[in-house]
Amino acid sequence: MPAAQKRLGEINALMAADNFWNNREKAQGLIDEANSLRNKIEPLLQAEKQLDDFRVMLELGEGEPPDAQAQVEQELTRDLAKFSKELDALELKVFLSGPHDRKNCILSINAGAGGTEAQDWAEMLSRMYQRWAESRGWEVEVTDALPGEGAGLKSITMLLQGENAYGFAKAERGVHRLVRISPFDAQARRHTSFASVFVYPLVDDTIEIDLRDEDIKMDVFRASGAGGQHVNKTSSAVRLTHLPTGIVVSCQQERSQHKNKATAMKMLKAALYQRALDEQEKKRQVIEATKTDNSWGNQIRSYVFQPYTMVNDHRTELKVGDVQRVMDGDIDPFIEAYLKRFGRTAR
Repeated sequence: MPAAQKRLGEINALMAADNFWNNREKAQGLIDEANSLRNKIEPLLQAEKQLDDFRVMLELGEGEPPDAQAQVEQELTRDLAKFSKELDALELKVFLSGPHDRKNCILSINAGAGGTEAQDWAEMLSRMYQRWAESRGWEVEVTDALPGEGAGLKSITMLLQGENAYGFAKAERGVHRLVRISPFDAQARRHTSFASVFVYPLVDDTIEIDLRDEDIKMDVFRASGAGGQHVNKTSSAVRLTHLPTGIVVSCQQERSQHKNKATAMKMLKAALYQRALDEQEKKRQVIEATKTDNSWGNQIRSYVFQPYTMVNDHRTELKVGDVQRVMDGDIDPFIEAYLKRFGRTAR
């Protein structure tokens, strides 16, 4: 906490300067950082005060008659149970102290091999994540979606906007495996499907990303999909290709080509920034001789619908039997378990 208090003091000094608002975007970034720090510091100070109150109650109860001591013990037991839950929530905030955890994020789902079955699984995951984000009070914006051939989604990209969006969502990065009796199989056989989830922080303009105009190819096209208010007859959808890396992003959410391009540029910056982080991580893993593999058998989580119901996170070994509850967006237990185990090392 001393480091956080020191940083908050530094920001407060910068905010007091006459030229603070000369760069509005940088100023807003500092204000957001200050608010984030206060949200972490104030609960810790409050927790310390509560502990002092508990000590005072114990001291006062020591000299009381047995009946009064029993009443103090009952009150302390109740208050400590509540305090324990608050402490668990506070512990998660400690783990969400990475440089990008407080940022909004982009979450992308891609169906694996398997045609319609895998594409349906990608759509199921999309629904799960949207419900999860909405349950946290976050804003969810689908920026791009590629429908499957007959059912489901080949891919979908969404922007999650909320407090510590990246910090929580990063726990979902990896391969997700589904086992069920396929509704698309006339012989009702059990199928295994895979989908990959990518999560990266939405970088702001204060982070330098080397983007040259000559390295970007822009294509415009008509919005696709099943229809609705965002589908129009003009070429407003935008696809950007970063030629040196081959990274492709697209956005068709808005009717305005200009707005779609602006959103796509943010997505491209975020993807390039995440790529740089991934390259750093690969170098670290080579040094530590750590093996990682996203192929079959190395998925982060399995969702089993038949012959039994179980969701198993292979990183933490947390198992939940109520599959439907999980698919309805109740994935916080998995994320909390991941953060408590890997939070200090997860990027």
